[in-house]
Amino acid sequence: MIIYKDFTFEAAHNLPLVPVTHKCSKLHGHSFKVRVSVEDELNDLGWVIDYADIKSACGPVIEALDHSYLNEVPGLENPTSENIAIWLWDEVKPKLAILSEIEVKETCNTGCVYRG
Repeated sequence: MIIYKDFTFEAAHNLPLVPVTHKCSKLHGHSFKVRVSVEDELNDLGWVIDYADIKSACGPVIEALDHSYLNEVPGLENPTSENIAIWLWDEVKPKLAILSEIEVKETCNTGCVYRG
């Protein structure tokens, strides 16, 4: 069974590896949406995990990104959606062993999914 919890954060970034003519080379911001999915069997309570446990594991990590300049976060010097998803995975997985997927959306219709 897979369940998920959604999070949001606001942040600014630029992509330093794209040509200077690319619009993402300039400083800009997004309202990021993150979906954290976990997978396991149902437990004796009839659920996979308490949603509060997902929030407890992920909330502080998401809060660290909120209203930040992502390029200054260690490990996010090139903060593409893909690299943000990998960074989130690396931060959350030690706290949430049954983590199965991280989805990062930087706009309503663009994003990526990372499965570790």
